[in-house]
Amino acid sequence: MTDAVGNRQDLNADENSCAAWIARFLKARGIDRIFGLQGGHIQPIWDHVARQGIRIVDVRDEGAAVHMAHAHAELTGGFGVAMVTAGPGVTNTVTAMCNASLARIPVLLIGGCTSRPQANMGPLQDIPHVDIMGPITRTARTLRVPEQVVREFDEAVARATGDSGEPGPVYLEIPTDVLRTHVPSQLVLREWMEAKPARALPPDPAAVVKAVEVFWSAKRPLVMTGRGARGANAALVRLLDATGALYLDTQESRGLVPADHPSTVAAVRAAAMAEADVVLLIGRKLDYQVGYGSPAVFPSARFIRLSDAPGELIDNRRGQPELLASPALALETMVAAAGNRESSIDKAWADGLRRRHRERIAAAASTKHRPTTGADGKIHPRAIFDAIAGVADADYIGIADGGDLLSFARTGLQASTYMDAGAFGCLGVGVPFAIAAALALPGRQVISVNGDGAFGINAMEIDTAVRHGAKVVFVVSNNAAWNIERLDQEMNYGGRVVGTALRHSDYAAMARALGAHGERVEKPADLPGALGRALNNAPALVDVVTSQTVISSDAQKGLGFVPDFQALTVWDEAERKRRQT
Repeated sequence: MTDAVGNRQDLNADENSCAAWIARFLKARGIDRIFGLQGGHIQPIWDHVARQGIRIVDVRDEGAAVHMAHAHAELTGGFGVAMVTAGPGVTNTVTAMCNASLARIPVLLIGGCTSRPQANMGPLQDIPHVDIMGPITRTARTLRVPEQVVREFDEAVARATGDSGEPGPVYLEIPTDVLRTHVPSQLVLREWMEAKPARALPPDPAAVVKAVEVFWSAKRPLVMTGRGARGANAALVRLLDATGALYLDTQESRGLVPADHPSTVAAVRAAAMAEADVVLLIGRKLDYQVGYGSPAVFPSARFIRLSDAPGELIDNRRGQPELLASPALALETMVAAAGNRESSIDKAWADGLRRRHRERIAAAASTKHRPTTGADGKIHPRAIFDAIAGVADADYIGIADGGDLLSFARTGLQASTYMDAGAFGCLGVGVPFAIAAALALPGRQVISVNGDGAFGINAMEIDTAVRHGAKVVFVVSNNAAWNIERLDQEMNYGGRVVGTALRHSDYAAMARALGAHGERVEKPADLPGALGRALNNAPALVDVVTSQTVISSDAQKGLGFVPDFQALTVWDEAERKRRQT
């Protein structure tokens, strides 16, 4: 901006403005990047953030910014920050904030809002953001008092990281006139600026004694984990080694226990759940993915529940006992309390399930007689994952996004670090998650496999990957349909397929138009070469023309059908039977 005689003005020169303090706070908390989309309401912070040397990853849609902050937090172990302007800038983030909320990911969303003098007068982009964000965040506030803004940021980050219960996203907005207000340094306490150590919540000794008695006495013990168990890897393996218990991860806890650990029985999940007499559930709610813990799914099981968040102890089935504690500390305490006590596990049962697991894994790994095309002659989705396994590094980061595709990805994407749409089933995460992953961990390969429907939601963020040098390989399974829904219509609604058909659009051409490397693959034999070239020329996109005729395991189990009582038809049938007796 210039004045009347052409001299450049600096409206943001005050180094002790509220906006400047916010930028210094973020710097002090170790934030090295912010994901966002610029707008006038947030320009004072945006400018000071850049002047602090904090990288701004500017995106094409605000929802993608929150998805990126989510992935950054998950992969780095800190908290992610997104910044968006007022009105539609904030409302565009609602889905991504819901996803972070269900995934209990610490994300700080900074939103813009109008100045105090214009409040409630019909100003530009004014809408009650806090009312919208309140139900899906750990806190949502408008910060109107300049000298209290840093203190409120400190409190919000504490809430995001779990100091008041379950971790998750928070929302703060600051009126533009407050951002420009001078705040003397003596009014900003140093303790507000400083990072705080993670808290370790010790378990109740009496609950530990009871948990050891129940779990070590079990004949068919099973351990299941969720996101809240992250960070408890070593203690979890020690417990499994000490007891011989069987182990199942869930989508958000994949990788906590090595896939080849003898306790892992993922390939016989249904049998393990149906036959267990004690289930130690760590850091996870009993949601639809685990049958709500219903006796229809776990007919013989007693639960022991362990979490550092109360909300992961009280839903659907209560623990006997329940341990409100840091999972790693509680598991270490349990193993120590058990000492040399022998587990009462039925070894014949455990060995039998382990053997069946190994047999199924070996059969699934064999490509000898596996079809590479569907009945329509187009590429079988599974061929994508077989090709990735042949060209990717051992420590690659795998990200899956889609509906029908996800059932292939859960078993086919054998990545050491894995992310997907999560409990919210939030399609559209594949592209932004992968970009954030590549920027956070530039030394590792990042491969994002997307259904064509899910890919379209954030496809323009390929431009963001190109501009910011995110070395991602995007793979699009292009079957020209929202296929799990199309199959539901075809099989259960008289064959009336409505609104679920897409086109075999040329996504490789789109990628090239946006400056990325792009190739289209129509023959299975061409997949390894195309993926290899993509990895060498990332950011890149491989557009794979896949079959609509292949029915995924999720479709076979009825996940797209939405039965009355349970997510899967077999569980729903068991639930109906339980209710009738």
